[in-house]
Amino acid sequence: MNANQLPSAFRTLSEEYKRHGFSLYLIGGTSRDLLLGIEPSDMDFVTDATPEQERPFLPGANYRFAEYGSIKVQWEGQSIDVTTLRKESGYADHRHPSHIEFIDSLEEDSLRRDFTINALYVDENGNVFDFHGGLRDLENKTIRFIGDPKTRILEDPLRILRAERFASRLGFSIEPKTQEAMDLLRGELSKLNPEKVSMEKKKV
Repeated sequence: MNANQLPSAFRTLSEEYKRHGFSLYLIGGTSRDLLLGIEPSDMDFVTDATPEQERPFLPGANYRFAEYGSIKVQWEGQSIDVTTLRKESGYADHRHPSHIEFIDSLEEDSLRRDFTINALYVDENGNVFDFHGGLRDLENKTIRFIGDPKTRILEDPLRILRAERFASRLGFSIEPKTQEAMDLLRGELSKLNPEKVSMEKKKV
């Protein structure tokens, strides 16, 4: 990707992180939409800096969810979510991890993400880091889980509706094994907060 295509807020905030010895990357729907030529509706970044390391140079950020590695930054008039690279384990409530460990590896961080097309990391130079064939799936217009589809759904059943939302919004097809797991485990949605399910269905 051409660096000039990157959001201005990302480029300038990346420089701020670099000045303090850290890296910043676009991730999730932000990088996916940019690679598809769509204007991103949200700004989602990841970094190898922890919230405690960010406090000295981003004192005005919102650190409400710092224990989860997530902060919210107001930068160049935009609200930006910045999350520390991490590993997750244990999903007792079928939604949120019971244990989080901060890391500095993009590839390890990618293992906790839902779909291949949402695990594309883009740095300030426009380099794309793809560990699961996400670029191929973007080209082929395919929704595919990272790893075992059943495992990913049991971690968070709401991913069933997310897959359908992305397929509908982007005009993509759902990969057969992903669809099979979604059909098999759709009953898991009943274990979630009904309001969360209703909100996601409205998005679909």
